[in-house]
Amino acid sequence: MNAPATATMLQALPAEHRQRLMRFAREVSFPQDTRLFEEGGRADRFWIIRTGSVDLDMRVPGRRAAVIETLRPNELIGWSWLFAPHAWHLGAEATSPVRAYEFDAPAIRSMCQDDPALGASVAQWVGGVLAHRLRSARTRLLDLYAPYGSGSLL
Repeated sequence: MNAPATATMLQALPAEHRQRLMRFAREVSFPQDTRLFEEGGRADRFWIIRTGSVDLDMRVPGRRAAVIETLRPNELIGWSWLFAPHAWHLGAEATSPVRAYEFDAPAIRSMCQDDPALGASVAQWVGGVLAHRLRSARTRLLDLYAPYGSGSLL
């Protein structure tokens, strides 16, 4: 089995920064088929999956939403909360019952602004996730809609 393409919070952040973030964590759960957010909505929170899976999807005009990636335990749901204008770039739906840690995005952004070292760690972690998700979206959309696919076996 391949290693995850993006670092989990546990792998990406120093222990001190992880512990500070986890003080803001709230345990939540979502039944299967729950929409966590829609493309274009206000990104005011984010989650780290504890159990279950979540599909990230993208609206495609005239077609059903395209699933870009399936997220699993320890993965970050949502990166749009960190970057202005703080609007979701994708949609997300629970594909099984999900338990997660939920974080209040404005509180975390404020904490990152007050502590530049923490802010840099979080930005590097979330930036890595963002880069991976953009590559996944490109590959998936090419596989779905380009005449010869992406030419990649992602």
